[in-house]
Amino acid sequence: MKLIDFFRDKSLLLLLHLVCMCVVAGFLKVTGYGKANIILIVIFWTMLLIIWFFATYLNRRKHFYQMEQILEKVDQRYLLGELLPDSFRLEDRLYREMIRKSNKSVIERIRQMEDEWKDYREYIESWVHEIKAPITSISLLCENRRHSLSAEEGKGIKEDFYTITLENQKIENYVDMALYYARSENVYKDYLIQETSLNEVVSGVLNKNRLLLIQNHVNAHVDCKDKVYTDQKWIAFILNQMIQNSVKYQRKIPVFHIYTRRETNGVILVLEDNGTGIPAEELSRIFEKGFTGSNGRNHERSTGMGLYLCQKLCDKLGIGIRAWSEYGTGTRMFLEFPISNYITREEMD
Repeated sequence: MKLIDFFRDKSLLLLLHLVCMCVVAGFLKVTGYGKANIILIVIFWTMLLIIWFFATYLNRRKHFYQMEQILEKVDQRYLLGELLPDSFRLEDRLYREMIRKSNKSVIERIRQMEDEWKDYREYIESWVHEIKAPITSISLLCENRRHSLSAEEGKGIKEDFYTITLENQKIENYVDMALYYARSENVYKDYLIQETSLNEVVSGVLNKNRLLLIQNHVNAHVDCKDKVYTDQKWIAFILNQMIQNSVKYQRKIPVFHIYTRRETNGVILVLEDNGTGIPAEELSRIFEKGFTGSNGRNHERSTGMGLYLCQKLCDKLGIGIRAWSEYGTGTRMFLEFPISNYITREEMD
């Protein structure tokens, strides 16, 4: 609290004292008091006023400084009402009580919203698990029916089942996005760290998308010899989103190169494609929520949520994610898996 601000706040009170001095001085003069006595009274009054003013200023500055220190030290600042320092002033006690009541209402509302969000998240998770059963059934029925058809029954019917399978897989991908988005705030509850073969993860994701890759004539080259410590399921989802994006923004002859590179502080997984690429002015925004860019505007079903969710999950898992791209040439997506010093020492032992 600045002295000038305190002076402005007390300006009316100081003006009242000045008026009172003038009135008292005039009254004393009229009643016959000597000029010297009147001046002495005014000087003494002024000295008392100055002492009171600076003492009050120092006391209030100390009080607010303690409040600022409390705010800087606590993480949950809405608890300020419970932590305010004691004060003999009635207005401070009244303010503290009002802040406590207000904070109590805010905390109750926050808890209510947290309970509502928890219920909604649990419903989404249960719905996803329920909807996955018919999705899997549709996929199996289409696959079995397509293989059971004879050549005489027509190639067109097989193509129809093939198309249904692809569309069903898109539904499954969107359902997975909903599930992982709902779980993204509580990754630690469904996180299992174990030694993971990136080659197995990449192969699994490519196999899951084999029909999509075949339809788009994608030529994929995989060279992932390294292993990392992470959660296999979450990494598979992140890779799946990246591959879906690469297929979506492909060129006439799409080629994927997926490989790992070991460095001093970890392992880097690279997904390189020869797609349309990303304009330089948009590259820094591709991980923003809902950002589709110029490429996304050419695809009606682009939501701008895939890479946003990938970065959100990577941040939760302690994995770095970044991109390099040259418009018209292609894109490289990097997943950086750090190696813990503790794990390194255990392996050496």
